[in-house]
Parts: sequence; C-alpha cells; structure tokens
Amino acid sequence: MGVLASLLLPLAHAQSEVRTVTWRAHPPGGHGFDAFALADAVSRAADLAPPLTSLLVARDTTTVAEVYFGGLAPSGSANLKSASKSVLSALAGIALDDGALDGLNQRIGPFFPALLAGAPRKQRITIHHLLTQQTGLESTSFGNYGTWVSSSNWLAGALRRPLVGRPGGDMIYSTGNTHVLGAVLAEATGQSLRAYAQDRLFDPLGVRIRSWQQAPTGRYFGGNNLALSPRAMLRFGQLYLNDGRFRGRRVLPADWVDLSWRTYVRSTYHGYRYGYLWFVHSIGGERVAFAWGYGGQYVFVVPRLDLVVACTSSLQNRTRGGDHNEQVLRLLAEHIIPAARGPGSVDLRTKRSVLRF
Repeated sequence: MGVLASLLLPLAHAQSEVRTVTWRAHPPGGHGFDAFALADAVSRAADLAPPLTSLLVARDTTTVAEVYFGGLAPSGSANLKSASKSVLSALAGIALDDGALDGLNQRIGPFFPALLAGAPRKQRITIHHLLTQQTGLESTSFGNYGTWVSSSNWLAGALRRPLVGRPGGDMIYSTGNTHVLGAVLAEATGQSLRAYAQDRLFDPLGVRIRSWQQAPTGRYFGGNNLALSPRAMLRFGQLYLNDGRFRGRRVLPADWVDLSWRTYVRSTYHGYRYGYLWFVHSIGGERVAFAWGYGGQYVFVVPRLDLVVACTSSLQNRTRGGDHNEQVLRLLAEHIIPAARGPGSVDLRTKRSVLRF
C-alpha cells in the first residue's frame, strides 16, 4: 500500500456506515495531485453520504481515488437517471458516423409518418433539435412526467405534445425529446437501442449495460433510467476526455466531442450552457462538461486538467438537508479541482468557494 493509500484509508473508515474503499496506491503528488487536498476531498465526500454512494477520480486513464458508501460495491450498478441523455448523444454521433443517419439536419417526419401525419411543423424537427432540446414540444418532464410515463405509448405521447415554441428556439428540457431520439436511432440502425448501445459504444469500453427501462411498447427509454457501474461511468467520461478514443481505439467520430460541447442554447438550470445533451459550465475556474442525472448522478470532464470524476447517489436515501446537487458541485469546485492542480495549489485553511453559477 502506498503512502497516499495509507493517508486516505483512515479518513474513509472514520464513520460507522457500511462502505467499500479502493485506492490506487500512488505516492503523494502522484499524477500531479496534491495528496493532502485529495484526502480532504475524500473526507468531505464521506460527509455527503448518504445520499452519496460513490466517488471516482481519474487523471486521464489512471484512477487515483475510488470510494463507495452505503453498501454500494465496485461491482454494483447505479441508475444514471438523466445522465443517460449524454450516453444517447454519443450513440447519435456513432450513428451519424455509421451512415445510419443522414446528418444533423435530418428531419424526423419520415421516421414516424403515422404519428406525425397532419403535423408539418413537427415533421420538420431535426436530429439537431432533439440533441439540443429545441424541439418546441411541450415538456414531458417535471409536472408532466408522471402522466406521460403512465401512458401506454411514450413515443406517441411525446410527439403529440403541443408545440409551445418553435423548433430551433428556446430550450425546453424534456425527457420525451430523448425518447424520440432513441426511437429514431432504433429505426435508423435496425437494432434495439440497447443492442446498438452495447455493440457500438459499450463493448469497445469493456462495459456491460446492467439494465435500461423499457416503455410499454418495448422501446428503450433513451434519455433516462440506464444503469451502469460507477466504473463504467468513469470510462464513459474518459472516452470524452480523449476525444472519442478509448485505449487507442476510435469509438466516437473525430469531431463529435467538440460538437457535443459547443454552446447551442442556455439551459434553465443556472444558465448553464448546453451542447448535445451535455451541460457545460465554469466550475472551480475550469471549463467543465458534465452529464447530470436526477438525485446526484454525474460524470464530470475537466479537459485542461485531464480530469474525470464520476459520482452516484442513492435515489431512496435522501434524508440529508440542503441541496445535494449543489454540495456535489462544491466538492468538485472547492476540493477535487484544486487537488488536481497539484501541490501548493490550495490552502485548506483559507480556501473560499470558487463555484460560479
């Protein structure tokens, strides 16, 4: 066991709840981290459990810290919730590269002629609009979510929503948009969404899909309720950090990461920039792209620091007061990012918040 491991283990075991700890044994400062600041980050992560259930930190392809809380194990699975949307974005890029889709401006009308008959404006919604949440369709999320997922046909329910904006206009966050995108991908590739995802995205990463909820019609959910292991989430982030390559193999098109992280619209969440189903924001003084799911499911990619962070949270145990999402973002901004900048980059006694909304 290295010095860093021996430094961190007592912190991780200081509290009584069930947890599993795995540390990559590197000397202090290994891979450019400030070991003491990283230890402090882990200690503070433990304070967020519950509901926090895992935290994984990597520099490029090397995992430097991995800790699990509340009984979750490395072999366990986590529901990504809406972080699934960023996975769907990757699949859209792969389908474009495969030639299954004709382009980002391809219209959805020909995929669903019966459902969109007599709705010419909806027929002109494009793949780009689905990726940026600019379809103009009324949202199926938030107050509309329960009724929508209780219906017998989620695709029809999403497409039959009234147009409350123009396609290409303001962002209207809606899981229905990504269910439509998942249906488009299934129709275009001739495979189920899950089969295509496993074959073209996750097999190259050495990852198995644990589960993915299906609609009553059998279609996979798309932008919600995909389950992966936390280590798989980390690998997904590493794929994006390395411009779509994993262990030397190209998985995503060469320009897809750049396209995905451009700003197409401002989201309703703190004005975050929004790309192709990825959020982008300045956190801790760094440009961070992140996949975000309800309850505290995150994959953060910090390109300048070659940093990837994945974390998961319980959807049942939500007894902690305050905003858990904000606490996770502060953990990243005030502890993990400064630790990643290296020794001497952070003074734990005088450090102030550097998270900007």
